Amino acid sequence: MTQTTQPTYPKGRTALLLLDPYNDFLSEGGKLWRRVATTTAAAGLHDRLKAVADAARAAGVPVFIVPHHRFAPGDLDGWSHPSPYLQASARGLVFEKGGWGGEWHPDFVPQPGDIIVKEHWASSGFANTDLDYLLKQHNITHVILIGLVANTCVEGTGRFASELGYHVTLVTDATAAFTDEALHCAHAINGPTYAHIIASAEQLIPAIAACGQ
Repeated sequence: MTQTTQPTYPKGRTALLLLDPYNDFLSEGGKLWRRVATTTAAAGLHDRLKAVADAARAAGVPVFIVPHHRFAPGDLDGWSHPSPYLQASARGLVFEKGGWGGEWHPDFVPQPGDIIVKEHWASSGFANTDLDYLLKQHNITHVILIGLVANTCVEGTGRFASELGYHVTLVTDATAAFTDEALHCAHAINGPTYAHIIASAEQLIPAIAACGQ
């Protein structure tokens, strides 16, 4: 059963995964922010993301930046069967390599001590990256996921983490999606099939702080 209150985490074995904190997702004028901004989850999103990340760093919980591939013209040339998701991202040059949209949002620039994972092509931050290796090298068993978006990269990464044996936490209001329905499905329908804890940022922050004591 998914735990929804009073989460607890082991010291030295817990990590925060911050997914895709790019301008295109989080900044006014970003190619994908315009879709997130129309949802109810967008209100206060940046403050909650920052509060969770700040709490993790203050408690000594390592922050892993899990970034999406930054697209450039011709990236999918010669590919035999890229997914529709990849095709759309490549056509739109989402998170464009060398462009403003592919830069970190100013509030979420990696800090000293943060670990930047190899870029993932599709939804999972684990597939074809070094995330699992890096987590194991840091003795991590519990992962807390925040960032964008709930029903694609957050869900894909969380589900993969569960398959690999990690304890998975989703933070309901430190993420968003392109529709309120998609966010609801990610947490209320799909999340309980793989996540061990589904909690709000308000519930989670004291648990992170306790992890550092």
